[in-house]
Amino acid sequence: MQNQELQPKHCKQPGDAMKTLLDLHSVRFNARAIALAMIAGSALLFLSSCSVNPATGAPNIVLMTENREKEIGKEEHEKVAASQAFYEEEALVAYVREVGARVAAVSDRPNLEYQFFIIDSPDINAFALPGGYVYVNRGLLTFMNTEAQLAAVIAHEIGHITARHAVQQQARGALAKTAATVGGFVTAVATGSGYVGSQISQVASIWAQTGLSGFGREHELEADSLGAEYIAKAGYDPIAVIDVVTVLKNQEDFNRKISSGNQSYHGLFATHPRNDTRLQEAIASVANLSDNEITMTDNTAFREKIDGLIIGASQGSQTQDNRNRYYQTLLGYTLVFPDGWAVTETTTTVTASNEGIGTMRIEAQRLQANIEPRVFIRDNLGITNLQKSEALEQYRLVGHTGLAPSAETGRMERIAVIYLGPRAFVFRGDIQNSSATDEVDASLLETVRTFRAIQNGETFSGNELKIKFVQASEFFDFAVVSQQSKLANYPEDTLRLLNGYYPIGTPKAGEWVKLIE
Repeated sequence: MQNQELQPKHCKQPGDAMKTLLDLHSVRFNARAIALAMIAGSALLFLSSCSVNPATGAPNIVLMTENREKEIGKEEHEKVAASQAFYEEEALVAYVREVGARVAAVSDRPNLEYQFFIIDSPDINAFALPGGYVYVNRGLLTFMNTEAQLAAVIAHEIGHITARHAVQQQARGALAKTAATVGGFVTAVATGSGYVGSQISQVASIWAQTGLSGFGREHELEADSLGAEYIAKAGYDPIAVIDVVTVLKNQEDFNRKISSGNQSYHGLFATHPRNDTRLQEAIASVANLSDNEITMTDNTAFREKIDGLIIGASQGSQTQDNRNRYYQTLLGYTLVFPDGWAVTETTTTVTASNEGIGTMRIEAQRLQANIEPRVFIRDNLGITNLQKSEALEQYRLVGHTGLAPSAETGRMERIAVIYLGPRAFVFRGDIQNSSATDEVDASLLETVRTFRAIQNGETFSGNELKIKFVQASEFFDFAVVSQQSKLANYPEDTLRLLNGYYPIGTPKAGEWVKLIE
């Protein structure tokens, strides 16, 4: 059986599979018959789980009941709550829940007990868990400009829940494991946008990590279409889905521009090109077929609740990562050292150590030539006998790593070079415990792989910056306003992104715009 959704004509009743089992009695009891019986038995399990998708009406394979889906949601929510800080400003939380409830009520599964939460993180993200749990990051809220856009984000996540995308993905994983047992092969399920941000590694729930990574192009498009349908039924303009795509794609363009490795958003619209024909056709179809009147156009409540929202890092969000994370704000990088390792630093170097186990020293060097990191290790560091040599590609950064004996101690060292901006960061990991070389090296390599640029607004300086709505004057100019902004980095670009005017454009007189105070 292929690891994919069944077409209606293939969705048989359990009795069909049972008939197959009974027919096996006519086959001689030999090894071939045993193998066939095993396969047919597996088919009975799979086919008995074939059900109709409540959102799309199409049959698909699921290996759990709705009650179990709710149980998983509750279990995984507890893990999210243990690893992520919630934003507790009562008025804003109540408002997000009000918008979410309005959308959920017109969804294909209105009887689920939906719960909506704001995560106190500057990351631009949202995700959902089975059973009705929806999470929107504070960082994403700051870039929304209308209630319809907020509703579109929530509706997209509800679409994942109603279409049971996480459950289907889990079922496919289970099918792959069974196929490995019966047929001797494993099918890997690949999802996500190819870029893993800091929040994914911090959240304790595997189901939440899947939501943050995304569900692949087809399921994301389906969630968009369902989301557009739901917000249209709720009285919003379904074109808001396209508006959100534009807002988030602008953010991604900005991140590429500054080449800082800042996090892109998860599967939330991430699989769509800017001018995705299929998405635009799907939204247009919803708009054309909908008999619902667009009534939700007043954004007064939205502005009142978003006004005063913290932008960037907050005191609460800094408690998210309980690992031994180190920030070098002068050089703009961060990484995670092994738990319990002591850290000492100078202006250009940092050393983490655990006596008798190992040390990791990182030094910044200015790049003098455009050469590959592998060549840098050979020519600049003089290491020509690199073992277990491999390229590094992480957080939009490139590098190279491997093992080599130390000229000073004779012990093996984990060597790595990663390029960030105009600098090469050189890693030298000394493996002191010779009886646990592989284990110590694995932890050193894991540290190397966590190296990335500090994200915009990630570190908390002690002063929380907040959004302030004002009305634009006739001569409003982002370039002029940004000169007085408290934003330290790229103030004009950031203000344009926050207001949906990136890279160009000017609000009309009287239009509400966000400033930072």
